[in-house]
Amino acid sequence: MKLKENGQGTQMQYDTLDAALKEKATMLKRGPVAIVFVEDDVEVDTTLRHLELLSFTSILAFVPERIKLAKDLQEAVHQITWQQPSLSDAIAAINKIIAAAPGLWMYYCFNAEYLFFPFCETRKIGELLAFHTEERRDAMLTYVADLYSDDLNEHPNAVSLDRAHLDRSGYYALARADDQGHPKERQLNFYGGLRWRYEEHVPEGKRKIDRVALFKSKPGLKLREDFTFSDEEYNTYACPWHNNLTATIASFRTA
Repeated sequence: MKLKENGQGTQMQYDTLDAALKEKATMLKRGPVAIVFVEDDVEVDTTLRHLELLSFTSILAFVPERIKLAKDLQEAVHQITWQQPSLSDAIAAINKIIAAAPGLWMYYCFNAEYLFFPFCETRKIGELLAFHTEERRDAMLTYVADLYSDDLNEHPNAVSLDRAHLDRSGYYALARADDQGHPKERQLNFYGGLRWRYEEHVPEGKRKIDRVALFKSKPGLKLREDFTFSDEEYNTYACPWHNNLTATIASFRTA
């Protein structure tokens, strides 16, 4: 493992994803694995600490060189340097990790995003996914709920953990069509939040709030840029027999 001593402890830092994957026997030994893409300096440390609280086995953070993590996080998080991230870069990185470590539960998000699921106050992420696996599911739909501060004068960037708000209503779903225009089985496109209220400012392809953010990697699986997978069963909200668990990502990214 590539380690750097900082006088206070050991930092797990890698210059590239390829360098990090050479240590996959340690970094990707078992799941669930969290993958975080840091786009700016907004709530980076709290995002990573939230994942620690949920008891992810391993946390991989893609961090621009200009952003420094807190010392305790430098010792707990596998930090991979990247410069100016784009969505395409993030998707490519996830697909490379999937190929390198099949059979693991994984989760991906961006900074200033926080995962919540039923009973997360007392249950660990591993318990959630163990139950989901028993339900014969290999992926879990998450809804990205847009958060924002209620006072833009006090918080000009609209980010405040203490005064976070979300829209109470205005959420809806539409059938997801296949190439022939027919509805796909057990698949819907979900909308709402800030991206619905201000849709004239949001590109059409960015308006959905559904994301299959929890999934089990396997050979040949690919994540696409609309946050759906190449295996259509991964994109379903439930199995054919009954309803299944879903989760929420509370996100300041739109704000």
